Amino acid sequence: MTQTRVHDHGGGVRSLEVPIPDNPLGHTLVYVVDTDAGPVLIDTGWDDPASWATLTEGLNACGTAVSEIHGVVVTHHHPDHHGLSGAVREASGAWIAMHAADAAVVRRTHEAPPARWFAYMTAKLVAAGAPEDHVAPLRHARGRSLPGLSPAVPDREIVPGELLDLPGRRLRAVWTPGHTPGHVCLHLEEEHPARLPGHGRLFSGDHLLPGITPHIGLYEDPDDTTVTDPLGDYLDSLERVGRLAPAEVLPAHQHAFTDPGARVAELLAHHETRLTGLLALLTDPLTPWQLAERMEWNRPWAEIPYGSRTIAVSEAESHLRRLVKLGRAEAVPGSDPATYVAV
Repeated sequence: MTQTRVHDHGGGVRSLEVPIPDNPLGHTLVYVVDTDAGPVLIDTGWDDPASWATLTEGLNACGTAVSEIHGVVVTHHHPDHHGLSGAVREASGAWIAMHAADAAVVRRTHEAPPARWFAYMTAKLVAAGAPEDHVAPLRHARGRSLPGLSPAVPDREIVPGELLDLPGRRLRAVWTPGHTPGHVCLHLEEEHPARLPGHGRLFSGDHLLPGITPHIGLYEDPDDTTVTDPLGDYLDSLERVGRLAPAEVLPAHQHAFTDPGARVAELLAHHETRLTGLLALLTDPLTPWQLAERMEWNRPWAEIPYGSRTIAVSEAESHLRRLVKLGRAEAVPGSDPATYVAV
């Protein structure tokens, strides 16, 4: 077995590199935070035997064991963060805490029959202008189960602005929607162990990463017709985190970094540039699918795999919603599927 990479961040905080199978991100940084009631995890990693072995081995290297975990704080519901939470709870009796908006997403995956989700995803893609060859697999899958979608239902709610119940620590929840509706960052309101200037440390999940722009997509209740603005939520959340001015950011991927204000400014500028570029594409009416085909990604559209195309269309639609809300684009009346054009 490959030895788990453990990094000591000082002040009773360590991180473990828990692998994500077949994913270019490589691993999730799972943080182990010492408390007076026992160690608490921030995220847990992907639900996979190799990931579980790495997590348990890493905890042993930290001088503890999975059976001693007191609680799990989940930054958001994605499987590379929440996947092993149920296994940790089963092994230790730990509680699992998550923001209510993401907990609702988790509950829906348990309660809704697979056919309901396949029908919903089909309808969303058709409305976005997806071609039939992309939609057809979903039509044919309606009678099947959804593999791997059985995340643990949390038993505690993370309330924005409140200190979490971690004896001996000051860890405050900061609601940062955008990447998911219930994404939270966690502000450790304690002096940095190296006395770096700034206000404590921030566990940033996927909200603020040193070299990656997080995906901004759509996570909606099929029974709720509210038109959300996830990109607007994300940009507002970025500014909120920038005002916190932590001394150091401890993200869920890549590496810890300082000067979060500079990274926030980079991301805000990136999205403004991207929105401006999309307006240039929208000189002619385009569906969300057509816009996604023309957007710049990390590879040509023809090389993007099936599942990633669905994610890309979701991101294109989140950008369209932001442009519409800003009055910089509008839907073409009577178009079906709906097309959008710059104003």
